[in-house]
Amino acid sequence: MRGSGRPRSMRDRAVCMTNRPTLIVTVGLPARGKTYISKKLTRYLNWIGVPTKEFNVGQYRRECLKIYKSFEFFRPDNEEGLKIRRQCALAALNDVRQYLSVEGGQVAVFDATNTTRERRGTIVKFAEQNGFKVFFVESVCEDPDVIAQNIVQVKLGSPDYIHCNTEEVIEDFMNRIKCYESSYQPLDEVLDRDLSYIKIIDVGCRYLVNRVLDHIQSRIVYYLMNIHITPRSIYLCRHGESDLNIKGRIGGDSGLSPRGKEYAKSLMKFIQDQNINDLKVWTSQMKRTIQTAEGLGVPYEQWKSLNEIDAGVCEEMMYEEIQEHFPLEFALRDQDKYRYRYPKGESYEDLVQRLEPVIMELERQENVLVVCHQAVMRCLLAYFLDKTADELPYLKCPLHTVLKLTPMAYGCKVESVYLGVDSVNTHRDRPENVKVQRTPEDALQTVPAHL
Repeated sequence: MRGSGRPRSMRDRAVCMTNRPTLIVTVGLPARGKTYISKKLTRYLNWIGVPTKEFNVGQYRRECLKIYKSFEFFRPDNEEGLKIRRQCALAALNDVRQYLSVEGGQVAVFDATNTTRERRGTIVKFAEQNGFKVFFVESVCEDPDVIAQNIVQVKLGSPDYIHCNTEEVIEDFMNRIKCYESSYQPLDEVLDRDLSYIKIIDVGCRYLVNRVLDHIQSRIVYYLMNIHITPRSIYLCRHGESDLNIKGRIGGDSGLSPRGKEYAKSLMKFIQDQNINDLKVWTSQMKRTIQTAEGLGVPYEQWKSLNEIDAGVCEEMMYEEIQEHFPLEFALRDQDKYRYRYPKGESYEDLVQRLEPVIMELERQENVLVVCHQAVMRCLLAYFLDKTADELPYLKCPLHTVLKLTPMAYGCKVESVYLGVDSVNTHRDRPENVKVQRTPEDALQTVPAHL
């Protein structure tokens, strides 16, 4: 406060704030992968612990206009259509304000075409009035094959086209694209030099990045520069049963049991039968994953990041022993398993941060088999299946079972294949009684019976 002594405006004060919420705004013609990007970004940011929500304006339009007739609704001279679309965009922005200002969200993804400079200016003004940072994500693609493939993969299942055949969908959607082309104003290096944005060109062949202002924006850019749409499968499995698994002891670095070695042979046969092109195999640096992978007969890469969660002072203990010696710790872990950190060890939250480079490299690769551990597999699976921090520590990842993940347009297909080799059950269900004063019987109620 200098000179007049008047306080600075809210806008001036907001510029000084480093932790202001971020509004991510997609830009681009229809069928350019904007919703694909929005959903993946939302899933990634939530997984790394940044509360994020997607606001798809098309969904607002479908709720407002129950029956979609044809592309005529999107014609630039259709005044009624323009009015409805504008109302839907405003309704979505109002929900963005509620989420970021009231509900505690940190990032909102505003998924719409936003093809005109006027519309983007309105969004920037809205963000300034509410103290939000804005980051634009534009997807530009002129490859007709990619556009046609996107229409077939995504739009055929859209509520807009429930009773239409493929030819009708493609024809109507191509006409819908034409409705936007005449007014489309791409982000411009000169005219938009003051905006923060990334321009993704031809599905990641090239990128243009402008004015990245903070940590969140840099992570968004890093993530978007690593994802691709090439068809592939990711195979997740745990090591074969270990000697410590049989004894009901957690952690440690023991080798495989006889059944674990039998599973390694079955895994080799399964992978051979899959006939996978250019398969990469990753393991942790622990004996049980290395011994499992050695039988595959193909090169494998060891990742320290894939090592099992560090149980600290509880390493190699049975649950019964933890309850006996550390009853308070046992109860605290049950109360918040995701955030609980073992004394001198790790939490699931720590593990997610450790695994982020693995996820980033998985997004870059094509076909990969990851041989890992129960907690690690839960974290990886939660990313691909969009599970919450509360759900993550209780995902079932049994021994001697392979999960085949096939990324789809807006999600991930999961196939579970049990390879027919018996093993102990190491899964512990969420306990009902998590009080510190509970009896040992209540505390151990969900502990699996080891063979």
